[in-house]
Parts: sequence; structure tokens; C-alpha cells
Amino acid sequence: MFDLSTGLFILLIVCVALTIFFEFINGFHDTANAVATVIYTNALKPTVAVVFSGICNFVGVFVGGLGVAMGIVNILPTEVLVDANIYHSISMILAVLITAIIWNFGTWYVGLPASSSHTLIGSILGIGIALSIADGKNSVNWTKAQDIGLALLLSPLFGFAVAIFVMYLFKRLIRNQYIYKEPIPGKTPPTWIRWVLTTCCGLVSFTHGSNDGQKGIGLLMLVLIVFVPKSFVINPDIKLAELNTVNTEISKYINIADSSRIVNKPDIKWYREIKKATLNISELISSQHSVDSMPTADKAALRKDIIVIGKNFEKLIAGKNIALSLNEINEVKHLISKLKNTTDFAPNWVKIAISIALGLGTMVGWRRIVETVGSKIGKQSMSYAQGTAAQLVGSSTIALSTGFGLPVSTTHVLSSAIAGTMVAKKGLKNLQKKTIKNILLAWVLTLPVTIIMSGLLFLLFRKIM
Repeated sequence: MFDLSTGLFILLIVCVALTIFFEFINGFHDTANAVATVIYTNALKPTVAVVFSGICNFVGVFVGGLGVAMGIVNILPTEVLVDANIYHSISMILAVLITAIIWNFGTWYVGLPASSSHTLIGSILGIGIALSIADGKNSVNWTKAQDIGLALLLSPLFGFAVAIFVMYLFKRLIRNQYIYKEPIPGKTPPTWIRWVLTTCCGLVSFTHGSNDGQKGIGLLMLVLIVFVPKSFVINPDIKLAELNTVNTEISKYINIADSSRIVNKPDIKWYREIKKATLNISELISSQHSVDSMPTADKAALRKDIIVIGKNFEKLIAGKNIALSLNEINEVKHLISKLKNTTDFAPNWVKIAISIALGLGTMVGWRRIVETVGSKIGKQSMSYAQGTAAQLVGSSTIALSTGFGLPVSTTHVLSSAIAGTMVAKKGLKNLQKKTIKNILLAWVLTLPVTIIMSGLLFLLFRKIM
């Protein structure tokens, strides 16, 4: 399957190893978000907490789907990944990996809860922007980048606000004052509180795996698409006859829609692009017997057309000018989801590798950030109610983002939720200004720093390779 020269094969191994190392760092960098509450409330001993969290992360990767992973892959257009000069593409991958690892490791070392999601997205955007400047053509899927950026921006604010509301509900509905007190060092809380906190810890870890684990899968798929596009640009298990049937059905509905009924210029453009893409797909697969027989360039073109159909149909629906009934729209959505099986895939060994890396990473290196999250955001240690509220809000927000196929910062969601519980208790004066300032600084700096670092590294690597 990997028909590469010795030099390229070595580079592939290096890039795969770096990807797994990034996910390993991601594990211990973000573990604190899940285990800080159970450790600081004495609900679980640290060793038990991180092992439990690691197992839940492992399971989360496997059952989380691929929506977030493909969101990462699709930030860059297919033609950028499948460059005629493979060393240009390798330069991109190395720039992303090295930037992401340096920033993640550096912020962990100083104990800052920085976002692995921001780090990865910034690194990918950096090479896209550098390519746009160097080659004079758009090399970033800005629509996808905008959706991801909005999710990363709003999720911490959402976590902060909802955590305040949840604490308000707790105080109205739960009269037991014990849960609002600070834990006594070394004293284990009552069994029911331990079960609640442990369950919430598991939920955060599981949702973290289902979201952050997908980022690792997406990153590893980027590596494989660059090095072995023939095997990984589209799903090798797809049957072309079935694909042709689905595409024909989509084309039928698009013809029913009729562009004469669409009055907005952007909608007309999207409609015509969908129609063109369905025709292209039909031409690409009509003369081929199987996926294996397709040239790599045709596979890349097929992938691009499938992405165009999915992206533009969503825009047409949002415009509400398409002449299809609700049932017809739902049927097209179903057909497009089947069509996307061609592009949205990852081999089981990729999922296993990322699951193990994230799970093992979760079990080490957690202490630095636990100290920041658990005791330095507020002027007081978390109460049992605060720990529960923060984790419920965090896990719910992450699960919601995963459902929409958007990467979200587990770090920022949990940190902001904890800050929200502190504010709910005694107002803004209950926050430690220095810690909040450092977290916000990391939040603000991560994207520009990683964009610049990744872009410069890419231009350097492309020049010397």
C-alpha cells in the first residue's frame, strides 16, 4: 500500500510519530480539565482519576464519529494536499506538527491551560495563508475555517454563562449546604457526591476523547493523504456503482429544484456548482471499474466535487430559495451523507493509534495544569457543587460541538465553566486576576502565534526540501 522511496517512507514514519506524539501531549495537556475537580474535591485519588479518565478518553475516540476529524482535513482544499511536488505537501505537514507540538508543550510546561484546538487550527491556517501569499491563490477553505473559529470563540463564553446559571439552579433546587462548602483536605466526601463527581469526570473525559481524539485522527489522515493520496484521498472500500446511483439521485433532485426559481445570485452560483459537481462525478466514475483503478488525480477531483455538493447544498437550504419540499430536502441530505462516506473515513488502525496515544497521554504529565485549574482560577478551592456544575457544562458543550462536527477547546470550556462557578459564588472578586489574565493571554496569543510560526516554518521547509 505504501509504494514510497526509502527517503519518503522515513519521512512518513517521522510524521506519523510526530502526530501520535502531538496526541500524547494533547492527552496530558487536557487531562486536568477532567480530573481537576475529582482530585481537588477528594472524590478520587490522583492515580485512579487519571487512569479512569484515560480509559474514558480511549473509548470516546472510538465512538465519537468522524465529523470533527473531517472538519480538520477539509480546512485545506484537496488540491493543496495532493501537490504535484510531494515535498511541498510534506513541508506543510511538518510545519503543522512542529508548531502544534512546540506550543502545546510550552504552555503545558508553564502550567497554562492553552487550547490544543486553537493550536492545531492556527497551525493549519498558517500554512494555508503562507501558500496563498506565496502562490497567489486561495489555499484555505474559509467557510469551514469561519465555522470552526466561531465555535472556538463562543464555546468558552457559553461555558462561563451557563455555569453561572447552573449554579443558580443548584442553589434553588438543592438545599443541602454541605455541597457548597470547600472540601476538607484529605477527607473523602459522602458516597453519593463521589459518584456524581466521578460520573461527571467520566463524561468530560469521554466527550474530550470524542472531540479532541477526532482532531488527532484528522491530523493523521492529513499525513496519509499527503504521502499516500492514492490510498487515502477517498475510501478504498467504496463501490463505484453504488456511488453512481447516489449521485444520480442527487442530480435528479437538483434538476427538480430548477435554477429559474432561485433569485439570489449567490444561490444561483451554489446551485450551478452543485450541478456541475454531479456531472463531474458521473464522468469521473463512468469509465472506471473500481476505486483501485482510478488515477490519483481523478480521486482528488472526486473528493473535491463531493465536498462542493455537501457545502453548497447547506448554503442553499440556509437561503430558503430552493424549490424542494421539506421531505425532498431531507432525502437529499440523506443522500449526501451517503455520498460523504466516500471522503469521510479513517482506517481502524488510525483510530486505535490515536486512542492509545490520547489514553496514555491522559495518564501522565497532568499535575501542572491540575494545579492551575483546581486552585488558581478562583481565590477559593472548588466546592462539590462547583466541580459538578463545571463538569456538567463542559461535557454538554463538548458533546454538542461534536454533534455538529466542530472542534471545541476542552481546556477553555472547562476553565471558563470553573470561572463561572466562582463568579456565581462571590462575584468577579472571587477570581484570581493573574491566572485569568494568563489564561486569556494564552487564548488571545495562540492563534496568531501558531499561524505565524507555522507559516514561516512551511516557507522555510519548502525552500530547503
